[in-house]
Amino acid sequence: MDAATRAQFGSAYVHLDTACYGLLPAPATDAAQMLLQELGAHRGMGAGPFQDLDACRRSFARIAGVPAGRVALGSAVSVSVSLVASALPDGAEVLCAEDEFISLTNPFAVRPDLKVRTVPLADLAASVRPGTDLVAVSSVQSGTGRLADLAAVRAAARSHGARTLVDTTQECGWRPVRAADFDVTVCSAHKWLLCPRGVSFLTVSEEAQEWILPRHACWMAGADPLGPPADAVQLARDARRYDQSVPALAYAAGRHSLELIAELGVERVGRHNIALADRFRAGAVRLGLEPAPAPGSAIVLVPGAAHAVGHLHRAGITATDRGGLRCSFHLYNTEEHIDRALNVLEESLSLRAT
Repeated sequence: MDAATRAQFGSAYVHLDTACYGLLPAPATDAAQMLLQELGAHRGMGAGPFQDLDACRRSFARIAGVPAGRVALGSAVSVSVSLVASALPDGAEVLCAEDEFISLTNPFAVRPDLKVRTVPLADLAASVRPGTDLVAVSSVQSGTGRLADLAAVRAAARSHGARTLVDTTQECGWRPVRAADFDVTVCSAHKWLLCPRGVSFLTVSEEAQEWILPRHACWMAGADPLGPPADAVQLARDARRYDQSVPALAYAAGRHSLELIAELGVERVGRHNIALADRFRAGAVRLGLEPAPAPGSAIVLVPGAAHAVGHLHRAGITATDRGGLRCSFHLYNTEEHIDRALNVLEESLSLRAT
């Protein structure tokens, strides 16, 4: 990635943990600080400018490959998933992959009348059967970085009349997303889309809008949010009816992060990220480690190396223990960062061996 892009990120640490949270570019932090100053000076309406929300919707729609009218704004993936869970009939079967991130599965699990069935990710498409009502899966698995075969899942779901819900949180921002291929997608933007926590998106097909009720319909979901209160029951005709009353600061900053990703292009970002991940995988293998299989992923899990997380942190490198050492690579990382991390990992292995 070019130096001008990397210069927008001023972290003193080498951040190899985007699968947990992404860094904010300077224009995003500047926008949040400006809005804070306006609020502190008692200027503005306090909710933040609506043009920021519209800009976020448009940028995400561009990234996800859908019209803006299919995008709803939210603050958490679990809230959007709960809309889908509440719309399923009693006794509905929901098929999920094993070890899914719980924000995707919990809204179904808390309904005791639903039949939640889990299978290994590799078996997901083959496990769709007559009577399966919904297939819910993350396009990229948070823990291991494994990529779901979404084409196979989509084909299997269609052949059995099942609906589809895809969590693109660990994909959107570095892999091309085809949200139009699925009934519903959800995305938390504080990871690869580099937004503050509190920015999330929901895409809903026109058909899905017929069976998913906007149960948390707020004033922002109205046909005219700034119109007379008596008109509040008139909801927007498109996916905006599912909008939540979102945090203004997060969206004021997120606008600039989303515009950066959209302008760079996810294909370009993805090539950069995958090259760094492959470099790290190869280095881990040279050290005698065996990364979890996840070809083509920007997330690398190295089982048996979780002890190195503390060593990395003390060396100014952020990573995570996810049943092993998990590193994830994004546009602000460089080959030098990878080599530094591998050097610390090698030192950690040597210390453990003595």
